[in-house]
Amino acid sequence: MKTPKNVPEVKLSWEISADEIAAILAGSHSNPFAVLGVHQAGDAFVARCFIPGAEEVTAMTLDGSVIGELKQLHADGFFAGPVSLTKLQPVRYRARRGDAEWAVTDPYSFGPVLGPMDDYFARQGSHLRLFDKMGAHLIKHDGAQGIHFAVWAPNAQRVSVVGDFNNWDGRRHVMRFRSDSGIWEIFAPDVPIGVAYKFEIRGQDGVLLPLKADPFARRSELRPKTASIAAADLEQEWEDEAHLKHWRETDKRRQPISIYEVHAGSWRRRDDGTMLSWDELASSLIPYCADMGFTHIEFLPITEYPYDPSWGYQTTGLYAPTARFGEPEGFARFVNGCHKVGIGVILDWVPAHFPTDEHGLGWFDGTALYEHEDPRKGFHPDWSTAIYNFGRTEVVSYLVNNALYWAEKFHLDGLRVDAVASMLYLDYSRKHGEWIPNEYGGNENLEAVRFLQDLNTRIYGNHSNVMTIAEESTSWPKVSQPVHEGGLGFGFKWNMGFMHDTLSYMSRDPIYRGHHHNELTFGLLYAYSENFVLPLSHDEVVHGKGSLIAKMPGDDWQKFANLRAYYAYMWGYPGKKLLFMGQEFAQWSEWSEAKSLDWNLLQYRMHEGIRRLVRDLNFTYRSKPALHERDCEGEGFEWLVADDHQNSVFAWLRKAPGQKPVAVITNFTPVYRENYTIRLPSAGRWREILNTDADIYGGSGKGNGGRVQAVDAGGDITCSITLPPLATIMLEPEN
Repeated sequence: MKTPKNVPEVKLSWEISADEIAAILAGSHSNPFAVLGVHQAGDAFVARCFIPGAEEVTAMTLDGSVIGELKQLHADGFFAGPVSLTKLQPVRYRARRGDAEWAVTDPYSFGPVLGPMDDYFARQGSHLRLFDKMGAHLIKHDGAQGIHFAVWAPNAQRVSVVGDFNNWDGRRHVMRFRSDSGIWEIFAPDVPIGVAYKFEIRGQDGVLLPLKADPFARRSELRPKTASIAAADLEQEWEDEAHLKHWRETDKRRQPISIYEVHAGSWRRRDDGTMLSWDELASSLIPYCADMGFTHIEFLPITEYPYDPSWGYQTTGLYAPTARFGEPEGFARFVNGCHKVGIGVILDWVPAHFPTDEHGLGWFDGTALYEHEDPRKGFHPDWSTAIYNFGRTEVVSYLVNNALYWAEKFHLDGLRVDAVASMLYLDYSRKHGEWIPNEYGGNENLEAVRFLQDLNTRIYGNHSNVMTIAEESTSWPKVSQPVHEGGLGFGFKWNMGFMHDTLSYMSRDPIYRGHHHNELTFGLLYAYSENFVLPLSHDEVVHGKGSLIAKMPGDDWQKFANLRAYYAYMWGYPGKKLLFMGQEFAQWSEWSEAKSLDWNLLQYRMHEGIRRLVRDLNFTYRSKPALHERDCEGEGFEWLVADDHQNSVFAWLRKAPGQKPVAVITNFTPVYRENYTIRLPSAGRWREILNTDADIYGGSGKGNGGRVQAVDAGGDITCSITLPPLATIMLEPEN
């Protein structure tokens, strides 16, 4: 240890009062940077520190040069004394107690990391890289390496970061308040990656709040623990430029999109019932989806959440991939693996509400910060959750930055935005008197509208390869129309009406379907009002609704035939496709998040037949431009048979400019129909490219022998075909 030289004499008694020392020791001082660290005293410098447990303290520069011995001013560990310095600079202390000795680099001797422009853009709401500034980041600052912590808590009296590195002592790392933005920050030198931490916040009334997890944490502890983890910057060697380039340069409305909706915790499990890691999922889920022909995997929320039965929809960590499946790098490897084989990854994203767990965002700084104070706007009665305050600039910025974060850091291909309807309507699930009208007296949440428009503008402006999909269950206009045309700006919208009407129809005994023919024809009246995704989602196979196969009427053979016909009907219908896991092989039981899918069913012919059909539907849909290029435009659809309610037969033509058309014909009764006459657009032979009654799918093997002949009879081109029972066929002209 080097010996200090020329340490000036500095009178300490007038440097700091006993009251300020007491405030530091009590952890109640709102600005310890004004007391602790290195300060100029006339022409000299004095250092002050608080090191609990120390009896002696020596001050040093970062390179180890001794610059002074500090005097103990309080037995609880407060020290001060003159130091031999010529300028303000970071210092380190050598603390001793008996034979024990340890080093402490003084966090209060470092200047701020954030600058005035960060404050300006954060306050304005135009900062699009908050995820690089807020939370915990490993940096080198003023010659030292450590973690920079930053958190927004404008109404707090005091904020500290606590963790394994300071024995969870809120007096040790009290943060610097930036009054222009309401952000608290501190550089904690020598703190390594991987430590657990939270924020200790003292509210305006001086009362300590429950410890809060970091809203910007990029990694969290595994439940039931709730602390945030200081994570290194994501390192991933991306090999997906061709994939990203394709989606940047194409019109997604004219691309085949078939989405496999997955709950990562229950798609498949280990033999002992535990969840697979991302790498284990990658080795099985990616090849499965590639073989099945799905273009995208959509995960139910994988952002950190405390309660398994919430399926991820009550998230407490929007920036952290859940620890259930391993470290964030594992998820990045999974996405990279998907992109290498041309599969996109969509995240089910929840910006509508958040749970009220005490370590989460609720009353974060002792006030309604992220939510509304008035429960008529800030509390969701359906889910007992808090509603984000979309009228607050910083809250909107937090959410928009999160969307950009997933797109940039994890190369995600899309966000399916959950519960959009609950965001758009102030009276959603509320009775008269339980909601507050907007400034014009209406029930529209104008703040949420502006947020969604801003979100989509930012996403598409910065990441044109990404698509946004709205789960919106009402008739709100222009959900998937551009913002500059008065729309919300989403790329696509879930067609909830299609799901409701078709499942209602399919659940009926075929003998009654003729009386409900319009349940299937009505959807074409609005099929092109939005860019639709047709969802057979997780919502339809939970809460006592049973699985899709269980909804079908009749005996077992008819149930499977109904489901096969329905799937092909949907794949031939205009709109992108989405199917929840397990339904591709007709799982009998209702889905449970607590266990694996019933993969053993694939040993049975009928279940394997459904799987083969879904696979062939995907590849047929992808390989036939007529089935996907005009999914969102009326010119791609033409009715061939719309009014045969007596026979429950539906037929239409799918078209695309310069491409062969595809005729889709469905017989939704168990009656085998020969010599059924149908109009076709051109004479000649048409090839039967798909028949859901084929033996390979578990059907009866009836059909048209692979081909039919269309004949021009005096200007009317007709064809006599065989309609298998409860089946859908697809025809394509040979030439």
